[in-house]
Order: sequence, then structure tokens, then C-alpha cells
Amino acid sequence: MPEAEAPGKKTTSVKSTRTARKVRDVVRTMYSQAHEAKAQGRPVAYCMAGCWFNEILVAMDITPIWTENYAGLCAVKHDAERFLLKAEADGYSNVICGYTRIGLGFDAMRRELGMMPPDPADGGMPEPDLLLGCSCVCDPRFKWYQSLGRYKNTSVHCHDIVVPPTDANLAEAAPYYVAYQVEEFRNLIAFLEKHTGKKMDYAKLSHHLAISDEIYQTWWDIDQLRRAIPSPMASEDHFTIFVPGLFRLGEQETLDFYRELYAEVKERVDNKVGVIPEEKYRLMWAGGLPPWHTMWMFNHFQSMGAVFAIENAYFGWEPFEIPVGVDKPLEHLAWRIFQLFTLNYEKARKGSGNPTVERLLRMVREFQIDGLVMHATISCRSFTIGQISLRNMINEHIKVPCLFLTSDMVDLRDYSEAEWRMQIDNFMETVRAHKSSH
Repeated sequence: MPEAEAPGKKTTSVKSTRTARKVRDVVRTMYSQAHEAKAQGRPVAYCMAGCWFNEILVAMDITPIWTENYAGLCAVKHDAERFLLKAEADGYSNVICGYTRIGLGFDAMRRELGMMPPDPADGGMPEPDLLLGCSCVCDPRFKWYQSLGRYKNTSVHCHDIVVPPTDANLAEAAPYYVAYQVEEFRNLIAFLEKHTGKKMDYAKLSHHLAISDEIYQTWWDIDQLRRAIPSPMASEDHFTIFVPGLFRLGEQETLDFYRELYAEVKERVDNKVGVIPEEKYRLMWAGGLPPWHTMWMFNHFQSMGAVFAIENAYFGWEPFEIPVGVDKPLEHLAWRIFQLFTLNYEKARKGSGNPTVERLLRMVREFQIDGLVMHATISCRSFTIGQISLRNMINEHIKVPCLFLTSDMVDLRDYSEAEWRMQIDNFMETVRAHKSSH
């Protein structure tokens, strides 16, 4: 295994799969296509993770710019601080989502300069024609684009995504939630048709939805292969390969990518090829967004014989079933969202009461996890609140050591290398002791 370089020399992690190394070109292509579309007068839209409608955009020939992805790219390249400082100078608190502050700072700087900020990663984000937010997961998903009204006069649409509480009777609730979601998709499409002058092709939408369903299944199959010992693919690869599945959903090239990755991981399993020569400990990234500014950290764990076998962030969805008779694309999409969010409800009602805990417990058992690592991301409340509670609930069923690291997913100012190295080394001593006693 190549030794991880010092953070001053390299910020990214060493990957174990050939396919994961291709994602950098996928990202470059995403931004080059956006610039090309803009130059040709085709519609370009700002979007963010949690907007579960990429197939609609593909079907209507709208090119998305995933603003959270661009913020992460800036962090990986250690080019985030100038945008963070610009947003903070404009009055945005440093505890607001780091992705949001980078995006706001980028557009504030572009407005002030009257041009693209100098030397932007991958050419920067071209000016959007539309801003497409949503209500899923956290408030920046709709407040971010509303705030951009300070810097641009661009039409905004916020798509509402709702899911029932864990104790709901799903059989009774499903028709109402699905009908509401379908109406939200109709409103979105009406907005897109009005601002692009292009009508939705529903046959084309159905085609792209079918591709997405196969993408999800293939991604799930890859993760099931990762249950093998030694681990054929670690989390540092996952936090690269998730990009096509999240930001290019519904596209044939994405399905081809995951098919290629499946074949590679299957070959590694068949030949017992692990991430490192001697795998001693299996860890799980159990919560929090990854530290994009310091991804080499994963390879530091490997130097002590530890591999992150699975993760609970930016993951592919579990297999789901669309009810028989649902053949209209908007109903299909609405049922998919409902099923994806409620898959573990029944297990939760019979067990811990928490669907996330049920998912984590299953992964601890199936992937034979020796230790958990959670990242308390300072500017991301939605992925940080409740981490201690999750750890405590897990330990009610399975005793497993847990490490809490604290920094931000993009803001390097909230990170201490010396502190992290000390915490990681101490944690691995605990993992060793715990495993030897069981």
C-alpha cells in the first residue's frame, strides 16, 4: 500500500480501485458540460443533493450544476477559504453550512468582480438560468438559493419532499404522501417548462427512471461484495465513487460506471485482494460528512491495519419495490422516494425505534465491524445532531468502540492535524484491546 503523504503535499486519499480513479474525469466533465451548455444557450440549473429529480432534468435537457459538489471540490483543492471569508464578510455566520458559505462567497465574488473568480477549480460554476432547491434534509437546501437574490436575479423553485414519522401506518399514509409528492413534481415540471419553453417528454423520463433503478441495484450489489474479508474496497473509494450515483443519476454512462466497478470489486473478492496487505481491523464511517480537506486521513488508519469497510454517508439506497400497477413516471418517482425513506421503519418499530440505528446495527453485524468513527461536522447540524445518541443506542445492542472526530467538511480552519492524529492513535489502541478481549 502506498504510504499516505503529509497533508501539505497531498490532501486526497490513495484509492484501491481503478474505477474510483476515473471519477476525477467525471467531475471535470460535469463542469465542462455545464460551460458548454451555457455557451450554446441551453438551460443550466443550480441544484443540490436531496433534489431527487435528476432524471427530470436529463429528460428536459437541462444541465445541472451541483453546488455542494463544487464546494467539496474547492475544499479538496484547499481553495475554499477565499470564498468562506467573502461570505462571512457579507454577514453570513461561520456556523452556517460550509457548502453554502463557499457557494455564496463564490457568487458574491463573481458579482463584485463582474467576472468569474480567478483560477477557479475546473473552470468554476457558470451562471445558472434556474435555481432548484428543495426541503430535504436541511434548511440551506432552500435558503441558500433564496439568499442568492442578493447577487443575481434568477428564478428560484423549491421542491418539497416529505416523509411520514416512524410510527405511521405506512399502508394508510402512503397514498397521501405519494399523491402530494406527485403534485410537487408536477409543479416543478410546470416551472421548468415555463422557463425553458420545452415540454416534458414522459416516455424519455420513464427511460431514465429505469436506468436509475438499475444504478441503485448495482450500487447496492457492490456494497454487498464489500462484506468480504479482506475488504475489496474501502470508504476512501466510496467517497469518490458516489459522485456519479448522486449527481448523474438516470444517465447510461453512470450505469456503465457502476457495472465496471462491480466487475472490478467482484474480481478482487474472487481473488481475495484486499485494500491493504494485512487487514487487522474493520471500521465503519458511522456518521457525519467526510472531511474533504483531509481525506488522506483514511490512509493513516490503514497504516495501522484498519480499513473502513462501509459507511453511513452518501450511500446508495437499499433495494426497493414499486407497487404493481404503478407505470406512470411521476408516480414511480414518488413511490421510489417514499420507499427509500421508509425501508427500515418496520425494523425500527420492532427494535430500537430508530431507522438509522437499525441500519447501523445491520452493517456492524454484516460487515463484522470492530470500531465506529463519527465526524462531528461543525457547520452541518443535520448530520451531527444525535451522533452521541446513535452511539448509545448501538451500544445497547452491540458493544463497539466509537471515535468522535471534530472539524468541518470544508472549512480547514476548524481542523487540527495534531489533535486528530492523537485521537486516532488512542482510538486504535482501544479497538485493539476490545477486539482481543472478544
